[in-house]
Amino acid sequence: MIPYGKQFISQEDIDAVVVTLESDYLTTGPKVKAFEEALSKYCKVKYCVAVSNGTAALHLASLVLLNKGDNVLTTPNSFLATSNAILYAGAKPIFVDIAEDGNINLDLCEKELQKDPTIKAIYPVAFSGHMVDQQKLKYLRETYNVTILEDCAHAIGAKDADVKAASCTNSDIAILSFHPVKHITTGEGGAITTNSKEIYEKLLILRNHGMVKTEEMKPWEYEMQELGFNYRITDIQCALGISQLKKLPSFIERRFEIAKRYDKAFENSIVKPLYTFNGNSSYHLYVVQVDFSKLKISKVDLFNIMREKSIGLQLHYIPINKQPYYKKLGYGNEITPNMDKYYKECFSLPMYPKMTNEEQEYVIKSLFEVLN
Repeated sequence: MIPYGKQFISQEDIDAVVVTLESDYLTTGPKVKAFEEALSKYCKVKYCVAVSNGTAALHLASLVLLNKGDNVLTTPNSFLATSNAILYAGAKPIFVDIAEDGNINLDLCEKELQKDPTIKAIYPVAFSGHMVDQQKLKYLRETYNVTILEDCAHAIGAKDADVKAASCTNSDIAILSFHPVKHITTGEGGAITTNSKEIYEKLLILRNHGMVKTEEMKPWEYEMQELGFNYRITDIQCALGISQLKKLPSFIERRFEIAKRYDKAFENSIVKPLYTFNGNSSYHLYVVQVDFSKLKISKVDLFNIMREKSIGLQLHYIPINKQPYYKKLGYGNEITPNMDKYYKECFSLPMYPKMTNEEQEYVIKSLFEVLN
């Protein structure tokens, strides 16, 4: 099977994990801090808190940024965790339609802010590795005094002009994910970045049960000052993360090569890339669009036949607001024509560093055979 994404684990990664397994610390040790510092340096951000997974990162970030009852603009085109985190904090997601590149439409966000000045925050997602317009994001943040959380789970290594993903140049917080299909992996894992010392210190407390321990306390003492969680990441995971981060530039370069080969293959064809290569996206996903209304084959048939050919297509994503749980909350009737069209026509092709040119040619050849 050629999956839509998979990890790349080298002998160096394995050796790094083994060294940590043989050390004194398997968790809450020096590798966690080292990984956080390496991420901060790479993303050009002041502070980083590594956690157990990307959803935990979204949860803690939302607890710091939001209050109960806050209204938050976000996208229907993401994994469930983005908007679920808003609900975890007792706030309310407001789903805004997407633009042609699959990202939330920031112009529509501005219209929502003009209609409702009580809106507290915007949660844009750098979908597929392609960041939202940072100048527009900066304008909205400054003009309407809204809090910004950037979901960069897809986007480590991406940029928009001179702004790096998760640098928090125009946001209060950004989050990253290290699931095996992402650019680098720690098995499971995530991180929160910020340039605010106050936010950073709150996150550290919430990550570890809300506990605080100071030098003035007795050796055995600690204080629980907040209702926190056990969202710690292990030294074993962070050892893998440090090793993986060293290879990230080569991983992204390989993704660039694959994207450019796809672009060339689909020129003047019925398969349209969601956006063409420009060197800014870090290409977690390679998404294409096909107008199935003009073909004799359905999207379901395409997925099934490609699977028979050992090719795993994937859909990113089912509109969150149309999920049964969200419908029970009253969602599902939002006017989102771009998202509706996207859901009918788009799907993700295999994209990962270990993918060979021969495998990619097989995917392209098979896709055209089935569609035609």
